Amino acid sequence: MAAVTDVMTRNPASCRADASLQEVARLMVEHDCGQIPVVDEGGRPVGVVTDRDIVVRVVAHGQECRGATAGDAMTTPVSTVREDTSLRDCVCLMEAEKVRRTPVVDAGGMLVGMVSIADLARAGKDEATASVVSKVSEPGKG
Repeated sequence: MAAVTDVMTRNPASCRADASLQEVARLMVEHDCGQIPVVDEGGRPVGVVTDRDIVVRVVAHGQECRGATAGDAMTTPVSTVREDTSLRDCVCLMEAEKVRRTPVVDAGGMLVGMVSIADLARAGKDEATASVVSKVSEPGKG
C-alpha cells in the first residue's frame, strides 16, 4: 500500500504565526501553492493559512491587511498525518476534515511535507483524487 511519502511534496514552505500576511502571500506565489503551514519554534505545525483564510478572516472583515499576521488568518488546530501514514488513511482524513491539503510530520511532530489533491492527481491516484474532491466540495464543514 502506498504511503504519504510516495506522493507528498517534501520540505514545504512554512512560516511562523508572526509572519506578515504579505509574506505569507509571497510564499504562496513563490511556491505556487494555496496553503502555508504555520509552525512553532520547533518546526511543529500549529495552524495553516490558505488564500481563502486571508480573504474570509481578514479582507472580508475590513481589517487592515498591512498589519495582519499569519496568526490573524490561520486555521487552528491543524490536523496532520505522520510520514508513515498510509495514503488511504491520509485520504480518509482529508475527506473527513474536508481539506484539500494536509501537513505531514515526522515522529517528533516536525513538518516534513504536504499532501494535496494535486499531489494525488500527479501520482495517478485518480480514485483517491475524485473521492477527496467530491467530499471537500460538499456544502458545510466536516
